[in-house]
Amino acid sequence: MKQDMILILDLGSEQNVIIAREIRALGVYTEIHPHDITLEELKKLPSVKGIILNGGKNRIVDGVAIDVRDEIYSCGIPMIAVDHKTNGRCPSVPSLGDCPHCRANALAEFVFEKCGCEKNWNMDNFISDQIELIRKQVGNGKVLLALSGGVDSSVVAALLIKAIGKNLTCVHVNHGLLRKGEPEQVVKVFRDEMDANLIYVDAVDRFLDKLAGVNDPEKKRKIIGAEFIRVFEEEARKLDGIAFLGQGTIYPDIIESGTKTAKAVKAHHNVGGLPDDLKFELVEPLKMLFKDEVRKCGKALGLPDNMVYRQPFPGPGLGVRCLGAITRDRLEAVRESDAILREEFASAGLEGKVWQYFTLIPDLKSVGVRDNARSFEWPVIIRSVNTVDAMTATIEHLPYDLLDRITRRIITEVKGVNRVLYDLTPKPTGTIEWE
Repeated sequence: MKQDMILILDLGSEQNVIIAREIRALGVYTEIHPHDITLEELKKLPSVKGIILNGGKNRIVDGVAIDVRDEIYSCGIPMIAVDHKTNGRCPSVPSLGDCPHCRANALAEFVFEKCGCEKNWNMDNFISDQIELIRKQVGNGKVLLALSGGVDSSVVAALLIKAIGKNLTCVHVNHGLLRKGEPEQVVKVFRDEMDANLIYVDAVDRFLDKLAGVNDPEKKRKIIGAEFIRVFEEEARKLDGIAFLGQGTIYPDIIESGTKTAKAVKAHHNVGGLPDDLKFELVEPLKMLFKDEVRKCGKALGLPDNMVYRQPFPGPGLGVRCLGAITRDRLEAVRESDAILREEFASAGLEGKVWQYFTLIPDLKSVGVRDNARSFEWPVIIRSVNTVDAMTATIEHLPYDLLDRITRRIITEVKGVNRVLYDLTPKPTGTIEWE
């Protein structure tokens, strides 16, 4: 069933995501597109019933106020502006206004009465549409999927299995940047329990050698992303007919990687780190979903709760939690301290109740005392946050007795660590990850 769509055209607003989620909460699908979309591009989008012109403080680009094309104004699709400054060359376009309550009512009136949309945005319809789109894109071709075992890649795997069955080959790359016990768990769940076509690649030395001495976080992300694709290309050469690469790209990845009217927050390995000579056509069925919607999709596909509600984990893994240039000893300290943190959260009944929690270690040392002698060792930083869509995040206020217990275990059990710190910064101003 084709889902009605409201199109948000980005005219420099910082509230594109807010508007999009408000519309999806009404039961109607929406997408954010650049302000300079052409009429031809618009016509290729399915079932566009209305257009929102979403302006804001980033509307002035190179000294000029950006606007949509004249052909969009005259396309005949109902249109509304978020505020009176947004309607550009067409002042007859009505405005939603600035009052949140008034805007909510006006938005619902626009979506249902003016545009005639139906409440048909739900996961069953989304899955049905994506299966159809995957089959149309792939045909009888074969897909290679980067399967980390995280929520995004697991949901993509389930969708692809439903759409193309055994024409999917999953590749799990152990790049040495995974959490403790994860490679073994991925093999057990997907190869042994889900009977997936799974190839396990031990690439620990390969990745860590490439990353040696690299301080810049963006360079690290791009190296990791490019090396991932190289590994997949090598595995594809061993197989017959691989033409597609499945990826777990989600909407925040795309938004945070930058648009024409918004600066990039950070590059994501599955968006900004692909090599120029990429040989595969990408299959990205989740690229328009927010994180909470990905989980709902996983539930609708019948994935188990311990997979659907698994903590999100960045594509570059512990590579962005071993801050600065990665060393093997500091990387191991991150892995061990993270395992302790997760054990203690589970014991305290916080597993599944806190959205994401992890440790990280910066590339610096401080003076301390160990065994009645001066020590010069690393600090471990704990991060624990709650969020709905990963676009904003609040801090989980942990009990001091839990923090004490975690601290004692880390400084006792993790080699090379003499301090434990707790990061109290929300998003914004901080991002969820440090790099």
